[in-house]
Amino acid sequence: MPTDVTDASFEHDVLDVSATRPVVVDLWAPWCGPCLSLGPIIEKVVDETEGAVELVKVNIDENPQVAAAFQVQSIPAVFAIKDRNVVDAFVGALGEAAVREFVGRLVEAPSEADQLSAAGDEASLRRALELEPDHGQALLALAELLSERGEHEEVLTLLQRLPESPESRHLAAKARLAAEGGAPSDDGVEARLDALLERVKDDDAARQEFLDHLEAMDPEDPRRARYRRALSSKLF
Repeated sequence: MPTDVTDASFEHDVLDVSATRPVVVDLWAPWCGPCLSLGPIIEKVVDETEGAVELVKVNIDENPQVAAAFQVQSIPAVFAIKDRNVVDAFVGALGEAAVREFVGRLVEAPSEADQLSAAGDEASLRRALELEPDHGQALLALAELLSERGEHEEVLTLLQRLPESPESRHLAAKARLAAEGGAPSDDGVEARLDALLERVKDDDAARQEFLDHLEAMDPEDPRRARYRRALSSKLF
């Protein structure tokens, strides 16, 4: 299913994600008949990429900032984003063949490194990185594997080679916390955040640990937003 993106979440759900895989942005509105025809076609074609391409939808009536950023004159308008840049686009309700061609241009034929990365074991991932040292999928997968094994220093070294994304920030935060003695239990994290909050303005290490605790939380945890607001109040 596509992700519904807002003005507030665009940076996180589109630009950050585009560092690791292409994102198709479908700008639409409920009153737009061609939009309603095009939507299921895009969903079907992107689903067939099995995660190689991400699909998001933006209701322009509710999110005018995104519409303005893309200088949308008519809808449906569809944009492809890679590495935070627009790389392709079309306007209007195309048929399935044309949509398939559009999405297909975003999915390159798998390289040897891609195939090794898909295997997922450590030896294959390391070989993939010998072939393509900046292979994003292999870097992230190897970092996840090493994180589970507790090899936090190498995790941080690997993540330095990746563009920042939600996944890389989460792994880096967990690795830094683990290297410094581990994160408190879920019951104790609020006490730790409250203690750090008193030091974040003048203590860089406390501020970094505070941010790491937030990044290590589940993205849907409501405490993340609450403590981010508290941090902003302390800093500004």
